[in-house]
Amino acid sequence: MLESHNIYCDESCHLENDNQNAMVLGAVWGPTEQTRQIAVSLREIKKKHGLSPSFEMKWTKVSEAKKGFYLDVVRYFFDRENLNFRALVIPDKRKLKHTEYDQDHDTWYYKMYFEMLKWIILPGNTYRIFLDIKDTRSALKVEKLHDVLSKKVRDFDRNVVQLIQTVRSHEVEQVQLADLLIGAVGYKNRGLSENTAKLAMIRMIEGCSGQPLNQKSPIGQRKFNLFKWTPDWGKNG
Repeated sequence: MLESHNIYCDESCHLENDNQNAMVLGAVWGPTEQTRQIAVSLREIKKKHGLSPSFEMKWTKVSEAKKGFYLDVVRYFFDRENLNFRALVIPDKRKLKHTEYDQDHDTWYYKMYFEMLKWIILPGNTYRIFLDIKDTRSALKVEKLHDVLSKKVRDFDRNVVQLIQTVRSHEVEQVQLADLLIGAVGYKNRGLSENTAKLAMIRMIEGCSGQPLNQKSPIGQRKFNLFKWTPDWGKNG
C-alpha cells in the first residue's frame, strides 16, 4: 500500500572550519497525514510546561530548568508510533581531504545528505523533504539533491521524492525535534559532559533506543537509526 511521508532534516556542526570534530546530519520522519497532529501534540507539551506554543525547541536551549520539558519531548518521540529518526555521524570532519576528490565542502555536505536520506526513502512510497534553511544560496544545491535522490530510486518523474524545500525551523516543530535528537548524538560523539540536563536526555534516548549514541545501529533498525561515516568507504558502518 502506498504511503506518504514527510521528512524533516537538520544538522550539527556542518561548517568546515568551526573547530569541532564530529558532524551530524539527521532527519525525523513520519506519515504525512499525521503531520499536523504531531505538531499540535508537541505544542501541547510546550504549554504543559508553561512555555509558549511558539517556543523553539533547540539543543542549545536544553538546561536544568527546562529538563522536564525536554525529557517529555523525548518520551513523546519514542511513544509515538510511526515517528522515526536517522542520523549520519562524521566522527572527525577535520580529516577530510576535499581537494583529492575534486570537491568543496559544500558539495560534500550535500553528498552526505544524500547518504543520510537514501536509506529512508523506499520505492513505492512518496516523500516530501524539508531542510532547515541555512542561507540564501541553498536553492541550487537543494535542486541538485532532489535530482540525485530521484535518480537513485529511478524516480525520473519525481513521483517518489515529490518535494524538497527549505523551511524556517522556528515555524516547524518536527525540524525542532530533529535538532534535539541530532544535538544529543553530536554531544555524545564529541565526548562532552558539562550539561547535566543534556546528559539526562542522552541517558533517556539510549535507554529507549537500546543503544549508545556513539555506536552504529543494526541496519534494519528504523525507529532510531545511527550510521557512522568515514572517508574510507571500506570502513563505513
